[in-house]
Amino acid sequence: MPHTVADVCAVVERLWPISGAEGWDASGLLSGDPAATVRSIHLAVDAVIDVADEAVATGADLLLVHHPLLLRGVTSVAEDRYKGAVLARLIRGGCALLAAHTNADVVETGTSAVLAGRLGLVDVRPIAPGETPTRGIGRVGMLAEPTTLGRLARLLGEILPATASGIRVSGEYDRPIETVALCAGAGDSLLSEPVVLAADVYVTSDLRHHPASESRENARVTGGPALIDVSHWASEWLWLDAAAHELRAALPGVRVTVSDLRTDPWDFTIVQ
Repeated sequence: MPHTVADVCAVVERLWPISGAEGWDASGLLSGDPAATVRSIHLAVDAVIDVADEAVATGADLLLVHHPLLLRGVTSVAEDRYKGAVLARLIRGGCALLAAHTNADVVETGTSAVLAGRLGLVDVRPIAPGETPTRGIGRVGMLAEPTTLGRLARLLGEILPATASGIRVSGEYDRPIETVALCAGAGDSLLSEPVVLAADVYVTSDLRHHPASESRENARVTGGPALIDVSHWASEWLWLDAAAHELRAALPGVRVTVSDLRTDPWDFTIVQ
């Protein structure tokens, strides 16, 4: 019996329960007929125009993204606006749109857990525990072997897909690193968490000037982590393969593909 959009939504709820989402989030089914048949699912971080076109071109019946297209309120979905253009392309192409955002961040196989696994961290636990001790935002753990800040940054450069913004580091290149705290996606809200302050380095994305400066200066006075700032898109793109694996296991017969399109918003950098 063919799977439907509603079947996929049920699997997504089992894998990444909406109860784990932040209150401000807007995950779930964003467009599409729950009764429509799903033979192919396409995965991406962002529901941008190129991704929508790619999903339709590959024959996907459902596009599952990490970032909700309608996270903030809109007053129009006219096609001369980005969100309306995306929705129109998907609807005309018979492709439903589903988002798994913060509910996919907190689970044991979520975005931060995948990044921690790629770094080979052991004794991993959430930075901020959620519904259970093993679920929550961010991860902290120990490297299997100590390294330096510079070598860890270079390792991240090998693990993550390349972006124009690259990898920014605050701290001495040869600083010893054993304990790593990380949060895939934007994580400056966790800078003051005790386990982050106790770590040797904090890896996250979208670090703004003032929070990063304050963290750096506090570390000089009372101790604290070095900082590594990576691309938001790149840090979460790693999760897509893990998500695809789980979906294939739960939905036999459904083709699941992962987008290789770089939806990081930056195109080039001038290094001074």
